[in-house]
Order: sequence, then C-alpha cells, then structure tokens
Amino acid sequence: MREHVRPSTTRAEEVAANASGENFPVALRLLPARHRRHLANLYFFARLTDDLGDEARDTEADTETDGEANVSELRLRLLDELAADVDRIYAGGTPESPVMRAMAETVSECKIPAKPLLDLIQANRQDQQVTRYRTYADLAQYCELSANPVGQIVLYIFGVATPGRIALSDSICTALQLAEHWQDVAEDLGNGRIYLPGEDLERFAVTEADLAAVSALAVAGYLAGGRTALAAIRRQRYDVLKGTPRPRKPRLVAELVKAYVRGR
Repeated sequence: MREHVRPSTTRAEEVAANASGENFPVALRLLPARHRRHLANLYFFARLTDDLGDEARDTEADTETDGEANVSELRLRLLDELAADVDRIYAGGTPESPVMRAMAETVSECKIPAKPLLDLIQANRQDQQVTRYRTYADLAQYCELSANPVGQIVLYIFGVATPGRIALSDSICTALQLAEHWQDVAEDLGNGRIYLPGEDLERFAVTEADLAAVSALAVAGYLAGGRTALAAIRRQRYDVLKGTPRPRKPRLVAELVKAYVRGR
C-alpha cells in the first residue's frame, strides 16, 4: 500500500511494485542498456516523490478526527526529508533514502543539476497547498515544476542537454502533463484537486458541482457494467465456454440508475 511510503525506508523494489500498472518500466527495456540504470533511478525518484505527495498517510491516525490538514502536514514533512537528501547529494554527503542513494550515482555520472530534482519535489509540496488554478498561465507554471523537470533530467542522462533542447522538452512535457490532467479530471476531483483553469470553467458555465455529477455518473457506469457482466455470467449458469455471456441493456440501465442513486 502506498500510504506507508517513507523516504528513509521505501526501496526501489517497493516503488516498482506499487506502480505495476504503468508503462514506463516496460519502456525501459526498449532503450539502450547504458542508459537504463539511470532512467530507472529517475523513474524511482519521480514515483517516490509523487507517492509522498499523493498517497502517504499515518495509518495509525484517525483521518476523520485528525483531518486532511494533518495528512498534508505529514506529506510536507516527508517531502522536506526528500529535499534534504537532494541537498546531501550536492554537498557530497550520503542520502538517507535508498532511492536517493541510487539517484546520487545518476546525478554524479550524468552531471545533473539540483534544480530539476528540487522543482519536482516543490510541485508535490504545491499539491498540498494549492488545489485550484485560476488561469491557464497558472496551470502552465505548475507544469514547469511537475512535468518539465523529468524531461530535463532525461536530456542530461542522454548527454544532450542544451538550452534549445531543454526549451523543446519543456513544451512537450507541459503538453503531456496537461493532457494527463484533463484525462484524470474525475480522479483528481476525488483527491480534492481541479486542474482545469477556473477562467475556462466560467467561460463554459461549468461549476464544480457539474464536475462532481459527471464523476459520479462515470463511477456508476463502471459499477453497472461490472454488475451486469456478472449477472450475464450467472444467467448462463457460469458456462462461459459455450459463448461470451452478453449483458442485457435493460439490466445495464437498471444497474446504472441504482448505482448512481445509491452512490455505490
């Protein structure tokens, strides 16, 4: 579980296990061997940073009693610990985090500056304090912290970092980050965040309540689809070899309405 993530104890293998559904570890196999280790170290650092900002919790605390403010305080403290490890790397010391000890080798061998590492940590700090963005420019500025540093580090790993290439990489990374935000509106809303510019929501007369309603409908659709599929299997007496069990549309509609009204 990612809520147990901590800079000083979480190892790269645990980070990888928690991210088993992602494509990046698979893509590493397609890249030149001389770069794989450094790219893997970057991935583990970026994934650890995101997990600290999105998932870390005190599992012994009562969240309803302690409130989300205490969760944010914990995450900010853990991100500070990670940033302290970055400082140790550039001061010639030994990081406390197993993930950062590996990242230190990449920093040294690839001559990576501290700023992109610290920017990525700062983006996750910002997630604890800022949940809405008024303008597109505000959101793009956030992407400068949350996405662009990864592309910059990759350029250093491949030994091709130049001001021109970094500028091009920043444009690509910002675009990819924006696309991901707009793909994950429901998920982000569930975490209390909206990455749609407020000025655009107003322009198209969309309220936060509208976003919540769409999110609830999407969840109800997933539930209804799964329940209807199981009902079709039962109706076929679990004999799935004679043909694919086909859900019935009236049952699907009924399950959709039930899930939406009940909220589960």
